[in-house]
Amino acid sequence: MSELLKNIDARTRLAGTNKLEILLFSLGIDSRTGRRETFGINVFKVREVMRTPPITAAPDMQSAVKGMVSLRGVLVPVVDLAEYAGLQPESAREIMIVTEYNGHTQGFLVEAVDTILRLDWSQMRVPPEMLTSNLGGLVTAVTELADNRLVMMLDVERVLSETAHYDDQFLFKNIPQVNRQDITVVFADDSSVARGQIQKTLEAMGVSFVAAVNGRQAWDELQKIAAYAETTGRKVNDLVRLVLTDIEMPEMDGYILTKNIKSDPRFAGIPVVMHSSLSSLSNQHLGRSVGVDEYVPKFEPQRLAETLTRLIERTDAGATVTGLAN
Repeated sequence: MSELLKNIDARTRLAGTNKLEILLFSLGIDSRTGRRETFGINVFKVREVMRTPPITAAPDMQSAVKGMVSLRGVLVPVVDLAEYAGLQPESAREIMIVTEYNGHTQGFLVEAVDTILRLDWSQMRVPPEMLTSNLGGLVTAVTELADNRLVMMLDVERVLSETAHYDDQFLFKNIPQVNRQDITVVFADDSSVARGQIQKTLEAMGVSFVAAVNGRQAWDELQKIAAYAETTGRKVNDLVRLVLTDIEMPEMDGYILTKNIKSDPRFAGIPVVMHSSLSSLSNQHLGRSVGVDEYVPKFEPQRLAETLTRLIERTDAGATVTGLAN
């Protein structure tokens, strides 16, 4: 299994090309349907794949959280993905995918791992509503393989949020208020949990927003706003004050969205903030290389609000200076 993740550092070069690599895995045959579905996870989030070590049960955890394992002296929570997704497989999950994202390490129990598949984000599609509802909103993207298998990307950020309680209401208390309904923030994220957190943060700040489920939809919204600005004789940055984007999203990722914005003179002066669970220094560097102005890790509403407030105030100051100069 270690061969699957060999040379993973070289894969960081995929960032900014709208490509990704996903590790395919299965959770077993669902006794309700008789089907073995194929799932995927971004290789950037996978630290290693191993046989499941002995798990120590812990009290007061969700039933899908089986306990903790010790990996090189670090205690790591272990989640049974099949149970979490509401599946009822008959086989045991003896393989553990160790993931690391947003500064947290966790193990996911799976039946088996398959291979690593390289794809273009344009091949990943927003899942139909029926599919997302059947799996409790856990699927963020789907794609079809050459052998007609359907691969479903799981919203592992949602698993982290709901098992570790990173969506508690107290996180949104004492968020600095801007109270500027004339300011609009466009944000894009394929995770419903992340979109919910961003929305709560912006509502607490008193800022208007336009939400998108991926980079493609956000780019389409920005095109509409730019067209409206042109017909009304206004600047786009009078209508959109800031863009907030995730990195990995179906159809168009955050790197390409940022490239599009920064290379289009209509959007000059609009800051782009990358908001992602891929919080390594390499990912932050790649974001900077395509023009990202700031980087904020997910599940930190206070930090997100402080960053957005600072950028909004800075943009306001810049607009005032420009107006005086004219």
